[in-house]
Amino acid sequence: MEYNKLNCPFCTFKQNEIILKNKLCYARFDKYPVNQGHLLIIPFRHFDNYFDATYDEKVSLLSLLEKSKKHIDEKYFPNGYNVGINIGQSAGQTVMHLHVHLIPRYDGDIDNPTGGVRGVIPNKRIY
Repeated sequence: MEYNKLNCPFCTFKQNEIILKNKLCYARFDKYPVNQGHLLIIPFRHFDNYFDATYDEKVSLLSLLEKSKKHIDEKYFPNGYNVGINIGQSAGQTVMHLHVHLIPRYDGDIDNPTGGVRGVIPNKRIY
C-alpha cells in the first residue's frame, strides 16, 4: 500500500496510543511487536527517510529514544536492546514514514543472538 499523510498509520494515530512525546516526535508500542515492550519513535512530520530529517528532528528522536529506553527498563526489565531504522523498501520499510524501532531483548528470546542487527540478512548474522 502506498501511504501518504492522509492514510499513514503514523499520521492518523489516536492520542491514547502515545506513550511518550516531545515537541517533534512521539513514541508508541509497535502493533506487531518483536518482543514485549517494542516501541516505535516517530516524528510528527510525515517523511520517509532518516537522512531527510532536520537536525532538530534528529535531536528529538534521540532524546525520545533515551526516554523510551528508561520507560521500557522500568516496566519490562530487558537484558539488552536492538535499535533500528529501515530506510526504503529494499531495507524492509513498509510504512513510508520515518520511525525508529527500539526492541527490548531478553536472555533466551532466541537461541543464539550473536550478530544482532546483522540478522536482517540471516546468513550474515553469525560470523
